[in-house]
Amino acid sequence: MATNAIPTLHETVTPPSATLSGYANEAFQDFTDHEVKAGMQQALALVASELGREYPLVLGGERVTTAKKIVSTNPARPAQVIGTHPEAEVAHVEQAVEAAAEAFKTWSRVPVATRVQLLLDVSQVIRDRKQEFCAWLTYEVGKNWAEADADVAETIDFLEFYAREALKLDGATTPIQFPGERNTLRYIPLGVGAVIPPWNFPLAIMAGMTMAAVVTGNTVVLKPSVDAPTIAARFFAVLEECGMPEGVVNLCQGSGDLAGAALVSHPKVRFIAFTGSKRVGLIVHETAAKTQPGQLFIKRTVLEMGGKDAIIVASDADVDAAVEGVAAAAFGFNGQKCSACSRAIVDESLYDVFCDRLVERVEKIKVGEPAENVYAGPVVNAVAYKRVLDYIAIGKTEGRLLTGGEPVETEAKGYYVKPTIFADIAPTARLAQEEIFGPVLAIIKSKSFDEALDIANNTEYGLTGAIYSASRERLERAAEEFHVGNLYFNRKCTGAMVGAHPFGGFNMSGTDSKAGGADYLLLFTQGKSIAEKI
Repeated sequence: MATNAIPTLHETVTPPSATLSGYANEAFQDFTDHEVKAGMQQALALVASELGREYPLVLGGERVTTAKKIVSTNPARPAQVIGTHPEAEVAHVEQAVEAAAEAFKTWSRVPVATRVQLLLDVSQVIRDRKQEFCAWLTYEVGKNWAEADADVAETIDFLEFYAREALKLDGATTPIQFPGERNTLRYIPLGVGAVIPPWNFPLAIMAGMTMAAVVTGNTVVLKPSVDAPTIAARFFAVLEECGMPEGVVNLCQGSGDLAGAALVSHPKVRFIAFTGSKRVGLIVHETAAKTQPGQLFIKRTVLEMGGKDAIIVASDADVDAAVEGVAAAAFGFNGQKCSACSRAIVDESLYDVFCDRLVERVEKIKVGEPAENVYAGPVVNAVAYKRVLDYIAIGKTEGRLLTGGEPVETEAKGYYVKPTIFADIAPTARLAQEEIFGPVLAIIKSKSFDEALDIANNTEYGLTGAIYSASRERLERAAEEFHVGNLYFNRKCTGAMVGAHPFGGFNMSGTDSKAGGADYLLLFTQGKSIAEKI
């Protein structure tokens, strides 16, 4: 534990609102600047010297190890170990939940100003070590420098934004004061929560879900992805450094089938915040809906479960802008974003020229080592590698291969696949319906704008979408009829910014959680109305 411990409930706390300025998104780094580039190279060298360490579970402050291990490796160099972590068993989940339940008794009563200050302190530490965290992301999940920087910046954004929103929530009032009464409204914490984040934004989403719960007075059992456990362990170390009390967050690395399942079904776990696949998200939702013996509440689920996102290119679109937006949205971080464009729906009048220009643009994308800041790196692991190649094989039976379609062999045996584009895909084809989560794009021809909207809406998902058009009428129609949680006009469908683009989707894309928005913290609280006769 750090010596600068969080103040107790009885200590005087200076409200952060007295010194907080307005919220602004964290600026991205310019890696073309010589000093910034040199700093990133130094950070990569520093992190390289720390690879292979073993990290414990941390349950109520107790360091715990196990015989069975999770070994995290570099997807660009699978023989390179990033970190080794104990794999929690059911008994460890029980210990973690009990530690969180005990900590909740005091943390839930700590002043909001104190909880907010924790987020601000953590934000500052991460800002000070921004390039170091970028380097961990590059090594553990294969992000190039810009993608890693965006992940770290979003982490800072979540912490800063939720700190300010917590202060606003603490100042909530009733719409009216009833005559003869003093009416107050408080948003109180739920209790112990399970946070189960994904590997593709292993810092931002993990930290955002965790600290949204913490700043509202809850305690957390954090079960990171087995593909990104080291980043979670490094973040947890910052929490301790900043004085987080024992048990407020408990680091419980483990598999989804064992630790994750035990956590979701535990009768003392009040809520589950999950980001991942539709398949697993539905299991979480179904499991949480079953009341366990001794359970006194209805569990709440906050779910983000992926997408099959489309960009519509209308007949009056700026073709060059659309090509650039589709290329970036489809192949940024190798298509491994729930918001990634996996379908381009192109009007027949532009279809051929769009396909030609997109192929020309995508074939300029270089594939290689993320640590060397090559744009397209590997997919995350061997399972993802096989899945993407299997979908490419399906695509060859469903459409016309325009470019890519094969793995990239490297000396280090990384999990590289060329950016791949298929044309002439039917709207109902598997390539147009199933989430691939890799660098594969399906191009679908539309005969009219009406048909384009129908195609865009014909999947079970509804996360992000975009439309390129010069027509205000078409944009307004899309605003009403394009059924997604995050819709963008004349820009790519990835890159949601905290505060500006509250993020979450419809249908099988989840519970429309709107992370990074003004409503998000409400998901981790319950309203308590108090009326006093005067």
